[in-house]
Amino acid sequence: MKNTLLALIVIAPLTLGLTGCVIAVGGEDGHSISGDFEDREYKNRKKIAGIQLNTAFADVSREMGVADFTETYLQDGKTVNVVYYRTHRLHKDGLTTKDECTKLVFVNNSLTAIEQAG
Repeated sequence: MKNTLLALIVIAPLTLGLTGCVIAVGGEDGHSISGDFEDREYKNRKKIAGIQLNTAFADVSREMGVADFTETYLQDGKTVNVVYYRTHRLHKDGLTTKDECTKLVFVNNSLTAIEQAG
C-alpha cells in the first residue's frame, strides 16, 4: 500500500507537467508539410515540362526520381509502364493520390504519353 501511494505521489506531478506539450511539425526555415508538397509539386511540374516523348524510361526515372505510384502490365504483347508523380493538390489531407499526379506512360520503355490526372 505504501509503495502504491508513493508511486502515485511521484508520478502524478510528472504527468500533469506533460499536458501542455506541443509538437511542432515543419522545417527549420518555416516550411510546413503543405509547403514541402508545394515545393515537390513545382519541381515535378518543371521537370515534366522538359521531358520529350520517346525518351527512354531509364532517362526519365533518373531525372524524376522515385515515382509516387507505378504500374506495369502487358498489353498486346508490349510492356506498359505507368508512373505517377505528384504535381498538384486536390485534397488537403496530407496524402498523395493518383488524381493529384501526372502520369507518364511508357510502351516498351519509350515515353508515349504525359497525362495530368484529376
